[in-house]
This record gives sequence, structure tokens and C-alpha cells, in this order.
Amino acid sequence: MTTISVQASKMPGMARSRHRPKPAPWLMPLILVLGVFYLYPVLDVLRLAFTHATLLGDEGGYTISTLINTLTRAEIPQILWVTLTFTAGSVLAQQLFGLVIALVVVRAEKRRLFGATVLRTTALIAWVVPGIAGGIIWKMLFNEAPFGGLNSLLRLVGAGPVQWLSDPHLVMWSVVLSNVWRGTAFSMVVMYAAIKAIDPVLYEASAVDGARADQRLRYITLPQLKSAILVNLILITIQTLNTFDAIISLTGGGPGRATEVLSLYTFNVVFRNYDLAAGAALSILMLVISLGLALIYAAFLPKGDDA
Repeated sequence: MTTISVQASKMPGMARSRHRPKPAPWLMPLILVLGVFYLYPVLDVLRLAFTHATLLGDEGGYTISTLINTLTRAEIPQILWVTLTFTAGSVLAQQLFGLVIALVVVRAEKRRLFGATVLRTTALIAWVVPGIAGGIIWKMLFNEAPFGGLNSLLRLVGAGPVQWLSDPHLVMWSVVLSNVWRGTAFSMVVMYAAIKAIDPVLYEASAVDGARADQRLRYITLPQLKSAILVNLILITIQTLNTFDAIISLTGGGPGRATEVLSLYTFNVVFRNYDLAAGAALSILMLVISLGLALIYAAFLPKGDDA
């Protein structure tokens, strides 16, 4: 009797397991799309990195010399340092300003202050401006003539003109400023959505305990935003590493190579030197750097019960 009961109790589970839908048919369309539009281009770039291919169509057989010669060029260390400076400055500033603007907008909305919507909309306008257009806008602002946008403001307060784009020690921060202006809106949107998702009960409890505003920020807001901050860092880091359109219209990578980041250098190698194989090798380097940084960020994401 007991055996029959046990077998009867197992029958529904066995029936469910037999009729459980298999994931493979549902995943195949996604796998095909990813394979055709993502995996195949990556594999083709990897193949081209081991050739002598040019935009003129000559591959010349497979070799490892192209990859070695490209990654050991004398200018690569400088290009990587410029990329590191540009990426680190842009990412940190975008994250900080995005968080500050999001906090201001949320607080203004709670108090129903006039201008909260205007502030949020103004930040988003910079985000939708194309990179080429943004570079042109900032080039007019950084115009080093006395009538340039920023130099005109300096003249009003009695200061002399600044060489925004021709001083090798200053030009990088000018480029970072233009990129931060454009990219802060994305961080603001991510932080704004994450802040709005925080349970208001936490703030109500902290108010009862007499917590100050800085204590609420330190012990409630920032810990609750940890996942959003890390995800945002991954996204804006990859986006910044691939930024070259604003730089090419603002400085062209100059003066010298003071603002020639890795993405712009890759663009110049392929479309100015027609060296497709070297460009493929540099693209692989960019991919490795992006994946490495993404994995480092992802290691700090909360997992399981910590989330």
C-alpha cells in the first residue's frame, strides 16, 4: 500500500517533467541572431588580425606577424595612457554629476519645486546631441580667440584667454569636459530610476531616528544604489572606450597625439592608412580591455541573498 502511494505521488511530477517545454526551440532564434550579428563579426575581425588585409582587398595569407607588429608599435603605450586618462576622467565625472543631478531632481520633485522638469530635460538634451555635433559645439566654446565662448566669459572677469585646445597639458581635460557634458545624462537617468525605486519606508524610519541628510545619503541611498552604480559604470566605461566621434570633430586627436584615444587611433589606421589587418588587431585589444573592465566591475555586483 505504501509503495503504491509513493508511486502515485510521483506520477504527477513525472508527467510534468515529460511535458515540460524544452528551452532549445525558444532560444534558437536568439542564438541565431546573436551568432549572425555579433559572433560572426567578432570571429571575422579575429581572422583579419592574422592576415595582411587592407581596404584595397589584399589579404596575403595568414600570419601572426601583423598582430605582433601592431601591438608592439612605439606609439601604443602613449595611446593607451591617453585612453586611460580620458576614460577614467570621463567615467568618474559622469558618475558623480549624474548622481548629484538625480538627487537634486528627486528632491525637487518631492518639494514640488519649479524647474525640476526643466533641469531633467536640459540634461537629456545633451545626451541626444550627436557626437560630431557636440564636438563642433564645444569647439566653438573652446575657440582660443578673444571672442571664443569661454574666453569671452574670462575677458568679462578680467582674465586672459586660455589655450583650451592647443596646450598639450590642458587639451585632454577640455576633451573630457565635452564628453562629460554629453554623457552625464545617461548616468542621471540610471541614478534617477534607481533612487525612485528605493523603499520610502527606509527614509521614514531614518527620519524617526533623527538621521541627518548626509547620514541618509551615506547609510541608505548609496548602499541601495550599489548595483545601479556598478551597472552604470560598466555601460559608460564601454561607451567611453568606444568614443571617437566627438574627439575627431573637436581636436582630431591633436595637438600631436595628446587626445588620440585607442578608438580614434584604430579609426585612423583603418580609414586613413587603409590597414584593415592592423585595425582588426587593435579592435581585439579594445574588446579585451572592455571585457576585462566589465568582468572586474561585475565581480563587485551583489549576488544571491546580498542583492
